[in-house]
This record gives sequence, C-alpha cells and structure tokens, in this order.
Amino acid sequence: MIQATISGEREVGFVELPDPEPQPGWALVKVHASALCTEYKAYLQGLTMDTPGHEGAGEVVAVGDDQGPVDVGDRVVILPQYPCGACDLCLSGDYVYCENNQDFAAVNGSNNGKGTFAHYTLKPGWLLPKIPEGVTYAQATMAIDGVGASFGGFQAIGMDSRDTVLITGLGPVGLGAVVNARFRNARVIGVEPAPWRANRALEMGAEVVLDPDDPEILSTIRSMTGGRGVDCAVDCSGVPSSERLCIDATRRRGRVAFVGESKSDLAIQVSRDMIRKGLTIKGSWLYNRTDYAGVMRVIQESPLIDLLISHEMPMSRIGDAFEVLGKGEAAKIVVNPWE
Repeated sequence: MIQATISGEREVGFVELPDPEPQPGWALVKVHASALCTEYKAYLQGLTMDTPGHEGAGEVVAVGDDQGPVDVGDRVVILPQYPCGACDLCLSGDYVYCENNQDFAAVNGSNNGKGTFAHYTLKPGWLLPKIPEGVTYAQATMAIDGVGASFGGFQAIGMDSRDTVLITGLGPVGLGAVVNARFRNARVIGVEPAPWRANRALEMGAEVVLDPDDPEILSTIRSMTGGRGVDCAVDCSGVPSSERLCIDATRRRGRVAFVGESKSDLAIQVSRDMIRKGLTIKGSWLYNRTDYAGVMRVIQESPLIDLLISHEMPMSRIGDAFEVLGKGEAAKIVVNPWE
C-alpha cells in the first residue's frame, strides 16, 4: 500500500508498505476519503509524521475474526483514537476520553496502517460505525471533526433554536459549527480574520462575521444582543484572546464550550467569570458515540455540507492541499488516497 508522509518543512513523501493485516477484534479498511485536519501545521512547521491522517471513511476489506461488529463490504466511518473499549468511559460512549488507550504498534507489530492518508488503515471494529445509504465517503468524513467536533460542543451546552451563538475561529471546525448552528436554527455571530473563511460563513448563514482585531468587537456583540451578550459561545480557534471573548461576550447564566485545541494558557478568574456571572464553561472533545446518528442526520439533511467540503483532491496532491489550508482559503479538504 501507499502511505503519505510529512518528511520536512513543506515536504511530503509517499512510501510503499506491505498491506497490513487485522488482529482479532480489528478490521482492515480501504480508505476512500480522508479529511485534512491539524497535520498541515506539521507540514508548515517542518515536523515529520510517518503515518499522518486521523479522519477517514472507507470499506471494510478484512476482519481479524468473524465475531466483530463489522463485516467485509461494510461502508464505515473511521473514528479516531485507540481506546481500550472496556472502561466506564468507553462503555458509556465517551471513548475519546479513555485513559487506557491501546499501543497501536504493540498490538499490530508496527505503525503500518495507523494513518488515514494511506490506501489502508487498521481500526478496532467497534470504532467503525456504518455509513447510511446515500452518504458519500467524502461526506461521511465530516462525522469526525468537520461536523462532529462542534456537534459535541453544542450538545455539551444544550444549544438550540432559541439561542444566539458566538462562534470564534471559522476554520474547518468553526465552519462546521456554523453548519450545526444553522441546522438547529440558531442565530450565528462569527469571528474570523481570514476573508475566505469569513465569506464562506456568510454563505452558510452567519448573520455577521466580525474581525477579532477590532477593538470595539465586544461592544458590537453586546449592541447586537440588546446589551446582554450572546446566549452561548463556542471557540474553535484555540486562541486565548478568542476564548476570552467567548467568556466576556456571553450573557449571565450563559454557556461556553471550548472545542479548539490550544497550547497557550487562558487566565480565568473563577469569581468574576464563573461564580458572579453564573457561566457554564465546558471543554468538549468530539462527541459521545451514542450521538453518531445525530451527527449523521446533520450530514444527510443539511444543505450546507457541500459548502463545508470546499475541496476534493487526489492524495498525490496532498502538499497542495496543505498549502491551501495553511492560507486560510479552505473549509474541509478531502483527499482520495487512490488518486
């Protein structure tokens, strides 16, 4: 099989590896579509990755035993991580928070088959939910970070059609949040500096997209909400200033979800920001496994999915895809490993 690699700053490679074989309880999936995510940052920063890719959809072509939840020929979404499948978190559907993740190489003898920017990938069978009829492989990849990440955030804070929601950071995940918010008929105020992304959010139905560098942004949001602030907010940027805006722009007794990964610290004053304001602040990483049907309903019924998938490209051009994503001129980019 062919596996794409990130071999240096703005450098990609393609290596030929043996086709992996599934262990008992695992399945081999032929990857038909894989969506780009944070791997582009490694590409731009010169970090190497031997098995990049963690979002995908494909067809089961082999199983390690015939007692598992999937069969050869099933069309499936390839959910992330390698959780144990036996702890309370896994059994309750919150597998992504598992503290006992399996060592992929220890189970399979190497890291061959770990990435989804490849012809094939290996996964425990229970992490391969089936794709409904009529959903393409490219659309199915949105069940991970494209639609799934913000779906989980909105579930965590109970966002619905009565709410005005602030979405900060309108990259691929933030644009997915616009899809989810409009599907729930919520009013959307966006925050994003990149013109392409701001325009795509407006196409999707955001009422307005504000510049995060505008010194009057907080007062503008308050003026749009009768002076109270938004009902809820979700940060998809991972930028502390945007996380702070979510807290400051949300009304008393409102709700905030942090979805964007961040390597920087945000200063929170518990009394001012939470106790005296009565805010609910939650961190959310993907969604509970039991919500998969709800995520798929958005993918099947939302008219905005085709706007969320801005590019479909062959994996042979994955370097070009990283460049486009790095310029902020794309929503979700999906590559076909067989082209």
